[in-house]
Parts: sequence; structure tokens; C-alpha cells
Amino acid sequence: MAFRRSSHGVAVLLPALALLLPACEWDGHFTVLGYTTRPNYDMNIHTVRVPIFKNVTFWRGLEFDLARAVVREIESKTPYKVVSADCAADTELTGTITIFNKNILNRNQLNDVREAETVLSVGVIWKDLRANHVGEILSRPLTGPGAPPPPPPPGAPPPPAPTVLVQSLGHFAPELGQSLTTAQKENVDRLAVHIVEMMEKPW
Repeated sequence: MAFRRSSHGVAVLLPALALLLPACEWDGHFTVLGYTTRPNYDMNIHTVRVPIFKNVTFWRGLEFDLARAVVREIESKTPYKVVSADCAADTELTGTITIFNKNILNRNQLNDVREAETVLSVGVIWKDLRANHVGEILSRPLTGPGAPPPPPPPGAPPPPAPTVLVQSLGHFAPELGQSLTTAQKENVDRLAVHIVEMMEKPW
């Protein structure tokens, strides 16, 4: 039994194949079915300044641990270079630790802590320092509820820069050899990941 090629089938198949083929763009990246090889970060930004975060909680030292974790995450996950506080930079990432709480989730028969969680909250501002974008806030959406507020009337002081609240949870179980220090490190590492994810370009 011989099979014949249907001209109608080929006519339908060719446009479908054309839709599946990746489209090469002017900058050499490909886009197919909504996916792209473009980087997740703004490649026009090269350097980030990360001062030690402020800390308004009673837990001293968190600000140094978090700043180190954020620098490490930026250097390993983004194309940006972190520069010291006294160097010129394209952007500046600042933050204020506002909350570090411990919540007990479970106790044993002796009323000792069996399981607890910690919550770490930080307000973050990522500001553009480049000559043609000075003062532009990068750490907020450009449309929707987080859109920039309207400009103040002439002579009025500028409004404070809006902060983005970033939170993380940590857990520890003393019966498993874990401690509050274990949870703090988990909080700091997770928060650094969330902050650097915030630096990605919006979809």
C-alpha cells in the first residue's frame, strides 16, 4: 500500500513549524513561544554599591551578616560588580532591618521549645545613580499599585523614597541540635536570595 504526501497537510504544517522556530532578534537573542534567551538583569547597569544595612531591632550583628550575604548573592547570580561604599557606582542598594521575631510553634511535655520559627523583615531601596537617571528608584514596579506617586507641587519637599518590604522565615528545632543561630543564618541566606531576585527585570 503506497502513501501519498498530502499537499493540504504540508500547507498546514509549514506555518505551524514557522511559529515554533525561534526568532533571532537584533541583539542576537532568541525568542520562542514567549521564552527568551535575554538575561534577567538590566545589562546597562554594571556596578552596585551596598552599604551596611541599618538595623532598628535589638538583635545586633544581623546587619553585617545580611550585607555580606547580599553582596555574595549579587556577585554569584548577577552580572553586576559590587563596589565599596566610597566608590562611584551605577546604582546603590540600601536596606533597613525592621523586624526580627521568634515565634514558638511547639513545646514538649517539659514546656521546652520543640520547634520555633523566626521572621526577618527588611525595607529595601535600589536607587539609580547614573547621570541620566539620578534618583530613579529601581526597586518598585513602574505600573500598577507600586507605581511612582505624582510629583510634589512646586516648593514642597520631595516624598521619601518608597521601600520594598522583603521577608523570610527560618525554623529551628532544639531537639535536632538546631538553635536560634541556625534560624538566623537561614533567614539571612533566604532574604539575600529574595532581594537579588527583586533586582531582576520585570517580565
